[in-house]
Amino acid sequence: MRFSTDTQVIDCPYCGESYELVVDTSESEQRYIEDCYVCCAPIQFTVSVSGTGEFIVLAQHENDC
Repeated sequence: MRFSTDTQVIDCPYCGESYELVVDTSESEQRYIEDCYVCCAPIQFTVSVSGTGEFIVLAQHENDC
């Protein structure tokens, strides 16, 4: 199994702080929850691939999902 990663800068939907998130790029579509590194609130992440092959990361408040 090949494991590849990329990084994306995201803004926490709770506290607004920006930080760098490591994204697993071995899957084209993903959905998972990870705690904010700053305020520890649960963020719902949706990772997908754009038409140009770029990874797009959407960070949402858990109540917005």
